[in-house]
Amino acid sequence: MELSELFWGASIEEMARGYVLRDGFYICLICGTRFEDGRIYPEEDGYYEARKMAARHISAAHGSVFEYLLSMDKRYTGLSEIQKEYLMSAYRKRSDRETAREIGCGESTVRSHRFKLREKANQAKVFLALNSLLEQSGEKQEAKRLLPVPKNARMIDLRFAVTEEESKKIRQTYFDEAGRLKSIPSKEKKKIVVLKAIAALFKTNREYSEKEINRILERVCGDYVSLRRELIEYGFFDRKTDGSCYWVRE
Repeated sequence: MELSELFWGASIEEMARGYVLRDGFYICLICGTRFEDGRIYPEEDGYYEARKMAARHISAAHGSVFEYLLSMDKRYTGLSEIQKEYLMSAYRKRSDRETAREIGCGESTVRSHRFKLREKANQAKVFLALNSLLEQSGEKQEAKRLLPVPKNARMIDLRFAVTEEESKKIRQTYFDEAGRLKSIPSKEKKKIVVLKAIAALFKTNREYSEKEINRILERVCGDYVSLRRELIEYGFFDRKTDGSCYWVRE
């Protein structure tokens, strides 16, 4: 399962703690680092079980889960910058007066933000309940399920509105039985499906040299240079400015 799918499929409690338990592994929702359940991990200050190591990893590598979630794009949080500032101040346990001074407004405005965000939280609960009932009703059949959107996608629009069924047909059309790409689609929606499938050939949490990237892409398509460029342009890959290092964006 891809990291973006794990992230969006996590429960509220799992997302808040920053990791999930899947198939015998505690998996970081931010970077995908895995800790095997039942294994003991040595650290400088002692030994820790996998669940505790997952929590320690998140703290050491990513800091606060709250801050990570708050830093996500407005497309995902639905929060304005001023609302984010208020939430960060509240998280740091500032008083209304301190918060007002910090974000440059009156105390009544701070209270207004708190009221509106409470409304937003209540609306989110109702929507989640509706969505749960919708899933139970069978309206969300597996074939009609929309593919998860990468967390760091540069633009979220209808190009990503692709079902599992559509994705399967597109892959069957553009890849041969050996996994070679017949051609790079011109239509955006199809191109995203193809690029997503190719990006899945690479490991997350690993850096690749340009030579390594080219070698893997060449197995898929002779025009690996164009393919590499498309993967970067569509946000599936990222790289250092000098091109010395590439990695999969999650």
